[in-house]
Amino acid sequence: MSDENTDPPNERTGHMNRGFEGIDLDDVVLDDSDEEGNHGLFDDLLSGEPIFENKEVLRPSYTPHELPHRKEQINRMATILVAALRGETPSNILIYGKTGTGKTASAKFVSQELERTSLKYEVPCEVEYINCEITDTQYRVLAQLANKFIENNLSDIENRIEELKDIREGVTAESEQLANVDFASVQEIDERIEELEADSEEIEPVPMTGWPTDRVYNTFFEAVDYQERVVVIMLDEIDKLVEKSGDDTLYNLSRMNSELDNSRVSIMGISNDLKFTDFLDPRVKSSLGEEEIVFPPYDANQLRDILQHRAEVAFKEDALSDDVIPLCAAFAAQEHGDARRALDLLRTAGELAERDQAERVEEGHVRKAQDKIELDRVVEVVRTLPTQSKLVLFSTISLEKNGVHNINTGEVYNVYKHLCEEIDADILTQRRVTDLISELDMLGIVNAVVVSKGRYGRTKEISLSVPIEETEAVLQSDSRLGDIDDIQPFMQQARFDS
Repeated sequence: MSDENTDPPNERTGHMNRGFEGIDLDDVVLDDSDEEGNHGLFDDLLSGEPIFENKEVLRPSYTPHELPHRKEQINRMATILVAALRGETPSNILIYGKTGTGKTASAKFVSQELERTSLKYEVPCEVEYINCEITDTQYRVLAQLANKFIENNLSDIENRIEELKDIREGVTAESEQLANVDFASVQEIDERIEELEADSEEIEPVPMTGWPTDRVYNTFFEAVDYQERVVVIMLDEIDKLVEKSGDDTLYNLSRMNSELDNSRVSIMGISNDLKFTDFLDPRVKSSLGEEEIVFPPYDANQLRDILQHRAEVAFKEDALSDDVIPLCAAFAAQEHGDARRALDLLRTAGELAERDQAERVEEGHVRKAQDKIELDRVVEVVRTLPTQSKLVLFSTISLEKNGVHNINTGEVYNVYKHLCEEIDADILTQRRVTDLISELDMLGIVNAVVVSKGRYGRTKEISLSVPIEETEAVLQSDSRLGDIDDIQPFMQQARFDS
């Protein structure tokens, strides 16, 4: 026994018992017990009863099964697109309306019904959706469409090859079973399988950059025309595509049908801008606007119906106080009847109530949500302003923080010049800065009112319409404006110069 105690431990035993850095792991006690009160980071947050049943129905991406107060517009779309189910080319459609008037949701709803009915009656019909605010160049639009049809074609080829192989296995060279299929011989089946396999190998997806545009268009054209079908191409925010890339894409799409052999293409454009067609080539305009549908803004009562309809699915029973939906509807009605804004407001109010671990969503949560959404909007608008507009806004904030009231254009311009010198930016003319102030006014960031100074002429008196501290913080997050150390030394001089 004494020999065992004096022998050195073997390599493995020594490694296990000595542990790391001389710590004896035999002395370490691992406590796996789940003691009450030992809460993790999320335990307290999960302890309350959830308010939401299905939050996703309140998001813009959700397409509801029923769209209140849009029956007329939906029926018009359906009567135009029903031609696709007869194998005919539907007229092109332009859909207009302000943000949140149900344009995209209605178009997606009709498209889903169209595809569902086409499967029911075995009529080849496809709808492809493109958001032109994201996919905003001719190359990207054509590439995305081409790759979608290529994906569909490859899937159809694969399925057809499997069907033919099953038929091939079930028949012999001269079998009477061939009478039940569209082939005169087994050899014809084999040849068709070889043709499809060759097609599959030749198909090449379009890269997101690098090809000449005409090659992308030809690939898209061949992919669409590979088989017989009616295609509806839905271009959401179509005005953004025209604004960024001109009307070449629309021109190419609108003239496709004269060259296609097997398929037919219809375009459905969705726009917030009623006047965007004024900038189109007359040929494109006449072709694209064969049918026009306008979506008017919702009123407060209609918004209330929409919110009630969604809330029944989105929230637990009795999770909303009686005044929540009317208040959300009233706020959104002030924003030109924006249903998207109303839904966003209701969802945010619910999220704030959950964070407070409240049992119900109350009026106070809606008002807090309104303030939060407005602040988020301001932050995003300010963050994406051009540098020159940021300098003008920063000048206005600096003046107001230093107790200057009834700020005029000259005072803003004097501070602006000093700021430009501080960060080595180009100094614009006072007239151009006046234009930038007008743009900030249109965005709701400042309030600029023209006042008469008698024999001294007219000027704009400028005041902020946004929270100073939060707006200044966003501006200073810009790397160039963040380099400005101290504006005080030239603030008094700017006031004096004016």
